[in-house]
Amino acid sequence: MKTIRRVAVLGAGTMGSRIAAHFANAGIPSLLLDVVTPDQADRNLAARRGIENAAKQKPGGFFTPAAMALIEPGNFEDDLAGIARCDWVIEAVVERLDVKRALWRKVELLRKPDAILSTNTSGLRLEKISDGFSPEFRRHFLGTHFFNPPRYLYLMELIPGRDTDPEVLSFVREFADSRLGKGVVGCKDTPNFIANRIGSFYGGTVQKTMMEGDYTIEEVDALTGPLIGLPNSASFRLLDLVGIDVWAFVGKNLYDAAPEDPWRERFLPAPYQEAMLERKWLGEKTGQGYYKRVGTGEKREIHAIDWKTLEYHPAAKVTFPAVETARQIEDLSLRLRTLVNADDKVGRFLWQVFSDVCLYSAERVPEISDRIVEIDRAMKWGYAHKLGPFELWDALGFVEMARRMEREGRALPRSVEEMLRLGATSFYAFAGQGEAAHTEYFDLVSTQYKALEARPGVTVLADRKRSGGLIRKNPGASLVDLGDGVVCVEFHSKMNSLGADNVAMLYAGIEETERNFEAMVVANQGDNFSVGANLMMVLLAAQEGEWDELGEMVHRFQQANLAMKYAARPVVAAPFGQTLGGGCEVAMHATRCQAAAELYLGLVEVGVGLIPGGGGCKELLLRLKDPRKAFELIGYAKVSTSAEDARQLGLLNRADRVSMNRDRLVEDAKRLALSLVPGYAAGTPRADIPVGGESVYALLKLGVWSARQGHFISDYDAVVGEKLAHVLAGGRLTGQQTVSEQYLLDLEREAFLSLCGNAKTQERMAHMLKTGKALRN
Repeated sequence: MKTIRRVAVLGAGTMGSRIAAHFANAGIPSLLLDVVTPDQADRNLAARRGIENAAKQKPGGFFTPAAMALIEPGNFEDDLAGIARCDWVIEAVVERLDVKRALWRKVELLRKPDAILSTNTSGLRLEKISDGFSPEFRRHFLGTHFFNPPRYLYLMELIPGRDTDPEVLSFVREFADSRLGKGVVGCKDTPNFIANRIGSFYGGTVQKTMMEGDYTIEEVDALTGPLIGLPNSASFRLLDLVGIDVWAFVGKNLYDAAPEDPWRERFLPAPYQEAMLERKWLGEKTGQGYYKRVGTGEKREIHAIDWKTLEYHPAAKVTFPAVETARQIEDLSLRLRTLVNADDKVGRFLWQVFSDVCLYSAERVPEISDRIVEIDRAMKWGYAHKLGPFELWDALGFVEMARRMEREGRALPRSVEEMLRLGATSFYAFAGQGEAAHTEYFDLVSTQYKALEARPGVTVLADRKRSGGLIRKNPGASLVDLGDGVVCVEFHSKMNSLGADNVAMLYAGIEETERNFEAMVVANQGDNFSVGANLMMVLLAAQEGEWDELGEMVHRFQQANLAMKYAARPVVAAPFGQTLGGGCEVAMHATRCQAAAELYLGLVEVGVGLIPGGGGCKELLLRLKDPRKAFELIGYAKVSTSAEDARQLGLLNRADRVSMNRDRLVEDAKRLALSLVPGYAAGTPRADIPVGGESVYALLKLGVWSARQGHFISDYDAVVGEKLAHVLAGGRLTGQQTVSEQYLLDLEREAFLSLCGNAKTQERMAHMLKTGKALRN
């Protein structure tokens, strides 16, 4: 069976170095080669700088600093023969056909006979790169287009050459999915493949609509971010991050490469962009682009460019009445329909952009993809859009949108006209019942609905519920049958914050598992596992002085976690993304964790003037066996930068497992839970936990005092710190003693409630709810 033990990455620029870093994250060593830098003693300087830049980027390219050691720097002149030891050679040099072909000629002579050979080109035709190479070379040659930064962007476009061996293609698809954690989309060898073809058109359409409608840069970014299901970087902040020169290069390349595309004028830079390029206003890398930072310290502010005059001004705070109303609508489809159907500045802008993008995407089938599915996935996975173009069309109403375009005199693609003639009402539909329930997509080539195949190793909770797997539900959580004797507690409250509904479902899950299942999983498929306790609920209870109710709420959460820890059947938590505060405490009380590689895990309660109240202090004492380390983790609200970092911090155990591909997380957690069943024996709450009492309290309190004297913390931080010290010391006991888990939980609850009663803690909670930022009062 083929495996990848070592890779070579040719080119240590932004993409090459980050690709090597991500292989290192997956535990795979690499040889990273680049040119010899002239007049430098270190002949590997270019590659070494690439590794350093990948580590220094924000956010970082490596899961942990130790992963850097897996990359061996080298240069093309001295070290190219080293590729003979590599199972996969990935080329990521400059986007010039002559440069790529010359390098591949050298590789062809030195490679292992069965090595996989792939180019990371973002726009050059594979056929042109490999033309004239040997049949054996071409059988192993393909395109693997990673998106920058590879660690964070899920998409990898997989492009076969005309002669690529199907087995090579299949192996790379499975390896990239399971080992590298990629969402793999198969593409045709067409200009800029799928994501950058549609993404470039999207960006060009936004720009065209802005100029024709006389919108400002700030207005456009306010309308094209999270409001419509796009990232915070929106449109022009994204270009500043990517580099305006890079965007222009991609667009010009696409314009030249797609002469038959009737929309290709959209790919060219606007005149004002050409002026910005001439002035080297390229974005973040040159200090200014669409935005720039002005001033320092408290006087620092963001300025935005006026595209008509190329003068900067303080970035305006944009307010549209329609937008403020729409923000209150949580359902994205309903929000989009509300915005687009309004006859105002917002509605006109979004309609023009959305309708053009949807028409263009439909016209590109089957040119760039035979199916709508790959186009939608490419835009969601490569550009982090919540909805792909065809999902967007469905959200706005397929028939309504098509009829509106017809009324405006716009020509619909023949395939869409045929959909309307056949009475189709959407691009995607649900079909079947019970276990036979499935999703269908409309095939624009054969003009009929076809079943969407399941992705191997991926369990979709929404599909399980549609197929009859829903056991119980309340507004904040559900109980879902995953099959094979495993039940899942799924959180689906806002931001998956934890309140009474979530806790009730944890209890229900434990009871249901004991009666009818072999194991339980705590998982969800939202944006984050859980941001912690429902802070609004805690603040309101504190302000109303409902101390008995608040105390009972904390007690029930503590006992739910304890019940998970000592459940009659194994419980696996599947944390991912932000897993903070109470979410972290849930994960720490599970039998095991199956964590996503991208995991930001931490006990962050001090940021709102509290300490962990659901057993977090207790668990860290048990894990770290050192109250000082526990104090440092909690007191400074340390959050892991990855699952591996969480393991090093002690927030994950050595026995916990990691999934590189988050889409596989639920299925991986289920398999882990089942593997625990044969030898599982429920434990009992411990009563032998050593604590230091008065002496440890004094030691920790001294640390708080030193931090305050050094002006690292505020007076009120010190108050919170002393409460934390009291809990981690086991109270004011005389000498070292042993206590029970319940004793420590009681100390946590007492300190938590005490801090809730302090006006400064309430100020911190209110500020966090209003601004999303911590208050240092």
